[in-house]
Amino acid sequence: MKAAIFGAGAMGTVLGAFITAAGKEVDLISRNRTHISSLKERGAQISGGVNFCVKVNALTPEEVSERYSVIFLMTKQSGESLDFLNDFLEEEGVVCTLQNGLPERAVAEAVGEDRCLGCSVSWGATFTGSGKCELTSKRNKMTFALGSIKGGAAKTQAVKEYLSCAGKVTVTENSEGARWAKLAINCAFSSLSAICGMTFGEVGKNKITRRVALEILNEVFAVAEKSGVRLEKIQGHRIDKLFSYKSAFKKRVALVLLPLAMHSHKKLVSGMYFDLKAGKPCEIDFMNGAVCSAAEKVGAHSPLNAELCKIAHEIEQGKRKICFENVFGLR
Repeated sequence: MKAAIFGAGAMGTVLGAFITAAGKEVDLISRNRTHISSLKERGAQISGGVNFCVKVNALTPEEVSERYSVIFLMTKQSGESLDFLNDFLEEEGVVCTLQNGLPERAVAEAVGEDRCLGCSVSWGATFTGSGKCELTSKRNKMTFALGSIKGGAAKTQAVKEYLSCAGKVTVTENSEGARWAKLAINCAFSSLSAICGMTFGEVGKNKITRRVALEILNEVFAVAEKSGVRLEKIQGHRIDKLFSYKSAFKKRVALVLLPLAMHSHKKLVSGMYFDLKAGKPCEIDFMNGAVCSAAEKVGAHSPLNAELCKIAHEIEQGKRKICFENVFGLR
């Protein structure tokens, strides 16, 4: 089998390094020519929760000469057509999307439902330089929830074998529930990290951002429930059971538990922060915006998620700066 990681940014590079170090072949594909050049010259240099360097096969899209049996899609969502994936995919190949948000439908529309797998990723990584990436989650917290929107795919086991090189893989029949569980975390922590310029640990530690994060989580839980989605466990825990509340006591308990739950990912900084800092559009519409769209369909309310989208877009437009004070627009 021929496998590739399309969109080998920080997380894609870390995943590719683990797969390669385990003895499997995988191509790391990115449009970032400087990064690809560094990977070719010096290999993938991984630090943080681990410390190793491995020679990887790195390519720009123009250098790809073969079609793949498995494509791990790790590009940022942009709303653009994904039909180009068919140019890189074998007739019987499969695309496994590890993107944030709810990306499976767009991938399935491009390549077909029977050739689409979805995977929720519960760890993070950050660029520290061309060819260099830091694993910002603890090594033992690298987990994956793998599933198909059709309930099964021919290459699920093969995909699992690749992902298992990096961490624990759970194959779930409730892939939508796994997606929404990860989406809830992203909507709360990734978005606050991005607009405030904080790590996940700092978001959980600060009393103001912690309270807002809890409110965002519960907003997402309510939309998911009204949409008929049952959240799956993340790293062994049902986050909607841990952090939803209907009493002042349960809320106090949830506020105590929240920073503890993020402890293994406390160094993580949202990728959206780096986009906003660089003056680029971020993925807010595919995360918090996706919750708002789902809420509208089922008659639910998502004011905090809507406000987060507004703040992020104002930063993109130069009307705001990334700063802690942005959280006060959410109180």
